[in-house]
Amino acid sequence: MPAKSKIQNEKEAIRWIEEGKPYAWIVEEYKRKYNIETSPSLWASFRARRGLKKRIARNDKLIPWSVKEEHWFAYPLAMLRVEARLREGFELREVDAKRLASWKKELEQANAVVYYDPDTDAGFHYVPREEGDTDLIRQPLQATRDH
Repeated sequence: MPAKSKIQNEKEAIRWIEEGKPYAWIVEEYKRKYNIETSPSLWASFRARRGLKKRIARNDKLIPWSVKEEHWFAYPLAMLRVEARLREGFELREVDAKRLASWKKELEQANAVVYYDPDTDAGFHYVPREEGDTDLIRQPLQATRDH
């Protein structure tokens, strides 16, 4: 006999996911509303099984590097991720949209782009824009991103 699903109301769950509710919020709401323990991975699997839109944006043109773990939370990378979400048509939180606009304005005023060097402590650096720089980053000669 198959295990009974923890999901009590699929339409409600789909609505929450389509509204962009964070998985952590859904986990808490399920505990409060139904007294059922769930996990973020349960909701990610549910989203994937139902063919709902992904929550992350992959953009190899903006983030073409395999980023070392110690650089995962660097501010330039965070901003590139937000820009990737914007370019993929995701709705941004107001705070993220303001932060992104400010960051892009600073890049423009400095006439700079983001450069990634995994062999440095900081990893991400701002470097002067050169003739071949057509986006927010200095494109590496060869992409290193793992897929």
